[in-house]
Amino acid sequence: MIKTVKHNEIYISRFSAWAPGMENAKEWEEWAAGRREMSCASESPKIEFTDSMFRRRLSQISKMTIQVVHDILPVKKETKMIFLSFRGELSRQFKINKMQIESGSFLPAAFSFSVFNAPAALASMALDLKGGYTAVYPINNSIKAGLIAAAAMLNTGTADELVLVYADEEVPEEYSCFVTEPLPPFAFSLLLSRKPCSDFIYSMDKNEICPRDFLKELYLKLFQ
Repeated sequence: MIKTVKHNEIYISRFSAWAPGMENAKEWEEWAAGRREMSCASESPKIEFTDSMFRRRLSQISKMTIQVVHDILPVKKETKMIFLSFRGELSRQFKINKMQIESGSFLPAAFSFSVFNAPAALASMALDLKGGYTAVYPINNSIKAGLIAAAAMLNTGTADELVLVYADEEVPEEYSCFVTEPLPPFAFSLLLSRKPCSDFIYSMDKNEICPRDFLKELYLKLFQ
């Protein structure tokens, strides 16, 4: 059956996710069904497919971003990436703020690794992706802003496929007084297309949805 392409819909060709303690499809299925919780832990993926000198200085969020993009390969080298994060390089930012308060300065290298788009840049370097990337802040912690940006590129012909990545790392203990609910670290990536290539469809008519609930919907659909 031939499907008609609608301008308010994008298709998810495939997706990948990573979170501490989630090691196989059964565990993701249990989480999506509400029988398991994500872990608030500092564990990171090993990303052993990267150079050891490259990965040794990477943060949890950067390692997770690299892992989930790696897991949806292959993509075209010119494929663009859209990166979203609600908290960004939170641990690195905290260390820089502390350094600034205590010594009145900080190291330029530390700053360069702490900027909001660092995980996307490092993923491009690690996986030899040449398409460039856009970093989008998810207002109200909703993934819809990133999906709208992706739909704009796909529907105007700027790209025929896109990688969309969401990632958030563990909240440092020093910020625990500001946390009112568990905020487990996790990341996922989507390979998006405007062409009808799968049964995973997202409509721009849907209400805003937080990344965790969006990922849960994907897994529920996958395992139904």
